[in-house]
Amino acid sequence: MTETQEPAHKKDMSRRRVVLAGGAVIVAAGIGAGAVASASADEDTTGAKKSGGGHGAACYRLTSETTEGPYYIDADKFRKDITEDKEGIPLTLGLKVIDSDTCRPVAHAAVDIWHCDALGVYSGYEAMSSGGPGGPGGPGDGGTPPTGAPTDAPTGAPPSGGPGGPGDGHSEPTDDERYLRGTQLTDKHGYVEFKTIFPGWYQGRCVHIHTKVHVGGKMTDAGYEGGHTCHTGQFFFAESAVLDSAKIEPYATSTTTRTTLTEDTIYDRSGVTGGLMTLSYRKRHMARGVVGSITMGVDPDETHDGTDL
Repeated sequence: MTETQEPAHKKDMSRRRVVLAGGAVIVAAGIGAGAVASASADEDTTGAKKSGGGHGAACYRLTSETTEGPYYIDADKFRKDITEDKEGIPLTLGLKVIDSDTCRPVAHAAVDIWHCDALGVYSGYEAMSSGGPGGPGGPGDGGTPPTGAPTDAPTGAPPSGGPGGPGDGHSEPTDDERYLRGTQLTDKHGYVEFKTIFPGWYQGRCVHIHTKVHVGGKMTDAGYEGGHTCHTGQFFFAESAVLDSAKIEPYATSTTTRTTLTEDTIYDRSGVTGGLMTLSYRKRHMARGVVGSITMGVDPDETHDGTDL
């Protein structure tokens, strides 16, 4: 499977902001003491300004517009729980959408998310997927599960082909599966919450979740219609959390060659401003669940559908 890898920092989006305060306050019951909290260790805090939205929030410049990737399917599944019984570590994902100029919540925005399963397979594109045992990077291809301590520097160049290679475009779905995809409307606080699983990995990309934010449209029986897409981005996971997940079934069965966070050419290394989520979980009991959160700053008047990079 492929995705266009063009560094997000090549696009000048100086108006975009992200709120750090409040992004990490979502705590799931049962996480409790002894939890691992991972966030941006390299976040860029230059250009901060006080929020007009209260609660002491601070807004930061954000250049996190990214490619849509080839596996987007228009918003047609309005639901909170997108797992459809897929096996994996439970992930509660709390997302907040704010206006990048005022830092005020954006209510009634449609937030899409979509990602691969624990073995790197996307619903709707199972025939094209390369993750998991038996696919490229699986048994016989010499792939190995991740080992060793997290790294802050690339251990090698990402593959020149495969996912993220140049020249990618949207691909038409090959099947009717729609697991690990869903859309919700933000509440008056600009907030939505999804129930999903911790994504796996496939060759050429680090672990990530895709997202789109749509405004100006309305919900219909056919899905969200009208309006425009004001943000297309991706969420990323700390390397330490990915390594912890790799010890747990079914992730531990994957022999697909893994690209680390620092090797990925879509993540711009700017920490939370580039989509790196705050994660909380109990290290010895990660299989019980992870809580992830992030706040997205958007310009509701702009159109960023992932093709404008």
